This record gives sequence, structure tokens and C-alpha cells, in this order.
Amino acid sequence: MTTTPEAIHGYIAAGLECTHLQVEGDGQHFQAIIVSPAFAGKRPIQRHQLVYAALGDRMREEIHALSMKTLTPEEYQG
Repeated sequence: MTTTPEAIHGYIAAGLECTHLQVEGDGQHFQAIIVSPAFAGKRPIQRHQLVYAALGDRMREEIHALSMKTLTPEEYQG
């Protein structure tokens, strides 16, 4: 079964409060813009870990490649 951008969007939205979430991809490689207040005060690796936690085991099993741009609402507006 091929994972869709819509499915990844749903997984992230269910596990992480987002004010903006955009996911694109071709079934193998995905790109996401994730804007969340949870990222405030966190380094990029910590932000990615929050997203990985929201995705859980799907990151190993379903999603082969995901590049992320993780921003706070303030960074996204700026």
C-alpha cells in the first residue's frame, strides 16, 4: 500500500498541534512544511523528533523519505 501525502498530513495533525501543515510527495519521497507552537525554543533536531514521535512506527514502515521545514508560528509569519 502506498502512503499518500494526505495520510501523512493526517498522522502529523493527529499527533502534533499545527497552525499550518502542508505535505507533498510522490508515494516514496515527501516534503512537509510544519508550523507548530510546540517548536518554540527547540533546536531543529528537537523539532524533527516531535514530528517523528507523531508519525511513530510509520516513519520506519511506510514513509521512506520525509524532508521537513519546521517553524514556529512567529517564524512562519516573519
